[in-house]
Amino acid sequence: MGRAHVRQSGGLHGSLVIIVVWAMTGPLFHFSDTWQLIINTSTTIVTFLMVFLIQNTQNRDSEAIQLKLDELIRAVEGAHNGLLDLEELTEEDLNRLRARYGKLADTARENLRRGVQDTGTPQV
Repeated sequence: MGRAHVRQSGGLHGSLVIIVVWAMTGPLFHFSDTWQLIINTSTTIVTFLMVFLIQNTQNRDSEAIQLKLDELIRAVEGAHNGLLDLEELTEEDLNRLRARYGKLADTARENLRRGVQDTGTPQV
């Protein structure tokens, strides 16, 4: 956590320094269109690069979560190992599994309404 905080602070401080320097050079360039274009172009480029950075980070986080879920499925006795790597299935296969689990949930809710416990490991 400490390293991430240092990187975030460094990026923020660096950005603030750039903005202050840009603002201080305004009078030197008579607040011209070129002076404004420099900051506009710079912020556009940084924003464009940040989109890719954020997307890459989200993809890595998602992949890590999937691996952790796969490990939980693998380690739990009675869990269906066929559910490992679900993200690799086709949309049709996912819809079929979703429907089967939906029926299982409906049955469990109906059992709860009738006072029957919904614990256990029914076959899917």
